[in-house]
Amino acid sequence: MNDDFVYIDDWVPGVRWDAKYATWDNFTGKPVDGYLANRIVGTRSLSAALERARRKAASLGFGLLLWDGYRPQRAVDCFLRWSEQPEDGRTKSHHYPNIDRAEMVTQGYVAAKSGHSRGGAVDLTLYHLATGELVPMGGGHDLMDPISRHQASEITPAEAHNREHLRSIMEDCGFDRYDCEWWHYTLRNEPHPDAYFDFPIT
Repeated sequence: MNDDFVYIDDWVPGVRWDAKYATWDNFTGKPVDGYLANRIVGTRSLSAALERARRKAASLGFGLLLWDGYRPQRAVDCFLRWSEQPEDGRTKSHHYPNIDRAEMVTQGYVAAKSGHSRGGAVDLTLYHLATGELVPMGGGHDLMDPISRHQASEITPAEAHNREHLRSIMEDCGFDRYDCEWWHYTLRNEPHPDAYFDFPIT
């Protein structure tokens, strides 16, 4: 692993994680190239900012659940190959119900070069510290649909309020949101803005 990269759970005490691309529970329907362990990796700067976000979330009664951090370039390449394959319907209803696979790229849900591969982006949500239950956000991770936009009108007022909680926490702690995906945040001053890494997560 690159010297500036760490396992985020070593740096952010109490953070929860579920590395979706190391499992069968993702839009490709199987573990993705480069994810050999169910751990979340990021730069030291990303981890420090997430620790600030964890403390701020805790003051509001929330914890952080991470779905993805650093993403090897080989995983991105795997996404692109998958988007060009014939439709088998296995994950369509859950992840991209209203578009074709190829449209994931043209509509900005999958990019040939991802901020995740720089180690400066994270996918996450909130959970209630008191119960451990996930906070309702009006759609899950990698739901490639307009309802995943920050300003989506189809979600309930409570779900919109919850998304606003997450946005406020993350932006106050040095992150910028991605308008198409309520779960995706990029470190504002990421240390490797022009590098795309490809070491596997082990």
